Order: sequence, then C-alpha cells, then structure tokens
Amino acid sequence: MTTTSIELQELRNRISEKAKADPRHRFWGLYTHVSRPDVLREAYRLARKNDGAPGIDGVTFKQIEERGVEQMLDELSRELREKSYRPIPCRLVEIPKEGNKVRMLKIPAIRDRVVQGALRLILEPIFEVDFQPGSFGYRPNRTAHQALDRVREGLVKRLHEIIDLDVATYFDSVRHHILLGKLARRIRDRNVLWLCKRILKSAGTRGLPQGSVIGPLWANVYMNDVDRMLERAQAATRRGKYETVRYTRFADDLLVQMSSHPSARHWVSKVERRLREELAKLDLTINEDKTKIIEVASGDPFHFLGYEFRWVPSLRTPGNKTVLARPQMKKRTRFLRELQAVLRRCLHLPVTTVVRKIVNPRVRGWVNYFKWGNASRDLAVVWWQVDRKVRRFASRQQPKRRGGRRWTSWSRREIYEVWGLHSDYRVLPWQRRQNC
Repeated sequence: MTTTSIELQELRNRISEKAKADPRHRFWGLYTHVSRPDVLREAYRLARKNDGAPGIDGVTFKQIEERGVEQMLDELSRELREKSYRPIPCRLVEIPKEGNKVRMLKIPAIRDRVVQGALRLILEPIFEVDFQPGSFGYRPNRTAHQALDRVREGLVKRLHEIIDLDVATYFDSVRHHILLGKLARRIRDRNVLWLCKRILKSAGTRGLPQGSVIGPLWANVYMNDVDRMLERAQAATRRGKYETVRYTRFADDLLVQMSSHPSARHWVSKVERRLREELAKLDLTINEDKTKIIEVASGDPFHFLGYEFRWVPSLRTPGNKTVLARPQMKKRTRFLRELQAVLRRCLHLPVTTVVRKIVNPRVRGWVNYFKWGNASRDLAVVWWQVDRKVRRFASRQQPKRRGGRRWTSWSRREIYEVWGLHSDYRVLPWQRRQNC
C-alpha cells in the first residue's frame, strides 16, 4: 500500500489515451473499476496520506486500522457492486473568513472519502484531457505558483487591462443537474452517474461539498465551458506573437488580462459580456461589489491568489517599468495574529513541543506559499516577528521575577538548533534574480 499498483496506472493511462484520441467518446463500463479492491485500496492510501479529521460518525483512521482496513474495503466493494452504498451525511465545520464571515466545510466520513477517491481515480484521466491550459486549481502537476507565473508573464507582455471577476459562493451555487449533464457528455455508464448523483445529494440539494475528495474535480468540470470560451477568445484575438486576451483560473478565482493598446480596448467589453453570458448559463451569481476592471498601467494594483501585483518603475533600469508582486499585507497580518493566538493557548506545553509541532508547520506552510515573487522584505518581517513571538512565549512560561529569563536573552543556537524553529525564509531562486 505504498505505491499505486502498476495495473491501476496502466488502466488510468489507457483511459487518458482514449479520451485524448477521441474528444467526443463517451466511456462505459467504468463502474466495475470503481468497485475494484485495488482501486479502493489506493483511494484509502491517498486518504490516509492526507489524514484529516473524522466525519460525522467519529470514526478515525486509527480505529479503522484496528478493526482491519481490508474488512472495510471489502464491505465498500460489496456495497458498490450491489448498489446498496449510501453516503453518510457530511460533518459541517465553520472556517472563519475575512470580514467576520465563515466558510462551511463539509467533511465526509472516511469510508465515503475512500469511495470518492476511487471515483476520482477513474474519472480524472478522462476530464483532465478536456481541461484547458489556463486552468490550474486542483489539477495534477499544476500549482498556484504556476498560475502566478502566467499572470506575471501577461503583465510583462503589456496585458494591463484586468477583468477581476468574482463569483459569489461558487461551491455552494453549483446546480447538480447542470453538472451531471456535463459529466454525461463523457460518461455513458449509468451506474457511475448514479454514484455521482448519490454523492452530490448527500451534501444537500445544491452545491459541491467543500472538503470532499471528488468536489475539486467536479468544480473544474463545471467551469470548463467558461475556460473553452476564453481559449477561443485568446486564439481569435492573437496576432502572431502578440496576445490580446489571456486568462488564468484557479478554482473560482478567475482573472482575465487584456491588451491596453488603443486598437484592442474594444475587446474588454466584449469579453466581459461573454463571460457574464457563460456564467449565467451555469446559474452562477457575480459579486458586483468585488468585480471590477483595473488599469494596471495607470498604477492601480490588483490581487490574485493572495498576492498584490503592481506595475512600478524599475530600480535596475531607470526609465523602464517592471512587475512588483508581493504578498498582500492583510495575509501577512492575519497569519501573525493567528500565530499569536495559538501561542497564547499553548503556554502549558514545553517550548520544544510548541515550536516543532505547532509553530513550524504553520510557518513552513505560509512561507512555502508566499516565497514567490518579490517577497524578500515580507519574509524578512515574518521571520523577525516569528522569532520575537517565540522568544516572548518562552519567557512568559517562566518570567524573570520567578527565576526565568528575559525574552531578549535567548541565543540563536537555543532557538534554531535546540528548539528547531524553522529558519528557511528564502524566496524562490529564479524569482530572487528578477526582484526589481
């Protein structure tokens, strides 16, 4: 259970090759593969690797392994073959958002995560072939940093008219019958569609379950026609090496960059109108308060995937301008505030435990994401603040008046070698060379 079986890899490759060779082919006979023990076993391995909290039934991975993983997989395989499988309702978890809002995560039970994972292993090779180059979210071998690279490259090519379009509550707005219709374009297997419908309805009458295994794939399937329209617009407006339209989508974050040349300005209104028409077909609502057209060349910034982009004078070549891409200030502030709140709740724990098991995973995750672009100064500030907060945390555990030490007296060796505090705050090397 450490690697994907060769037989499963070959199956996925054959499905992908067939989907690529015939874009109109509708697959049948897939349901047999979803219920196969080796497919379910691989789905369990991936779910176990991601770990995660239990669902509404409270069953954990440890409990499953104590009872026997193979026993659970055999039961799921039998239920799928007999079509008696019924998903357990998801556990609802509130995740705080900016502006005192919350995002509702729907956490499936582990057994349901395994079934969804098996379904995704079989469906992903089909739809991955159909997805467009400008889509980056939740796709194998594609990252947020690649999406940011695409946006930066567009700015360098003088695509400075930005359509920043915000879809309101995208995941909660997906219409099930529209999604099932899009799945049916490629799938002729009624049993697979039955299973898809059963998983969808277990999370409610509308929307995709955020926190599910299969939800991200379905989210891309739902938006793929929007991507296709934008791809056609890119091809129709391109003149040799010169682009007029470029789009980048990461899940529900969609950004369209357009040429600011006077001869191409009329395309802005045309593309925006077509975008609204495509989204209306999907019964999605546009958040008008957050949707705007931005002129980057005039100095206006825009935000994408947690970064702020600006077109600024270059420090290396006076008279020219360049792209400045830095983490949004509110992302940095929020991270440091949340870290401080966590430390306040952990005063009863040893410093080494807090640093290695609580502080480091949070810091490492934030830094690994925000080390792209012109983030050197931001990472330096975060490094200084984290170092300072950990020093103060250690001193609060035993104040000086009770024989402890001042927060300024801890040495770097104690903090970074003995306690093991994360210390790698370097930006990505190729980006560091391009900092302006």
